[in-house]
Amino acid sequence: MYKGFFKRIIDLQIAVIGLLILSPIFMIVLLLLLINNNGKPFFFQKRPGKDEKIFKVIKFKTMNDKKDEKGMLLADAQRLTSLGEFIRKTSLDEIPQLFNVLKGDMSLIGPRPLLPEYLSLYNEEQQKRHSVKPGITGWAQINGRNAISWEQKFEYDVWYVKRVSFLLDFKIFFRTFLKVFRTEGINTDNQATTTKFKGNG
Repeated sequence: MYKGFFKRIIDLQIAVIGLLILSPIFMIVLLLLLINNNGKPFFFQKRPGKDEKIFKVIKFKTMNDKKDEKGMLLADAQRLTSLGEFIRKTSLDEIPQLFNVLKGDMSLIGPRPLLPEYLSLYNEEQQKRHSVKPGITGWAQINGRNAISWEQKFEYDVWYVKRVSFLLDFKIFFRTFLKVFRTEGINTDNQATTTKFKGNG
C-alpha cells in the first residue's frame, strides 16, 4: 500500500513544500549560474527511470563548456567551477530534481538514476534497481555516496528495493541531511565526478 500509493502522495507533498521553502535559495543559485555559465543555469541529461524508461533529469549546471584546441570538452575536473564545486558540496545542485519528482519521473527516495549506457552492463540482480522509481537520495547515498565501489552501490540499491517502507524512507530522508551538512562522499579522490561503471568484469 505504501509503495504503490502513499509513497507518491508523500513525494508530491514534500516536493511542493521543499520548492516553496527553498525558493529563495533556488533563485539565488539560478541567478549566480546564469552569470557564471553564460546564461545556462541548468543541466539536462537522459537517465533510465522505473522499468528502464528514459527521462531527462534536471540539475543545476556546475561545470562550464570549455573545450580544447580540437573542440573537445575538457576533463570534468578542469570544467568544474569554484561556484560549481560549492554548489555540489552543499548538494544545492540537486534542488531542481524536485521538479522531476513532481512530474513523476523520480521519487524523493530511491536508487540514483545513472547513465543509459550502463543498462547493458548490469547483471540480473543489479537490474532490480530499476523496479522502483529512482530517487534524489537513497540507501547508497547515506552509506557512502560516491566514495564506495559501484558493486557496493548496487548492493545497497537492490537491498533498498527489496525492503521499501515508510520507516526506511523516513530514516534515509533524515540521515541525508547529516550527509549534506558534513559533505561526505561527494566525489571520489581527485575527481570532479565518480569513475564510470565498466561492468562486472
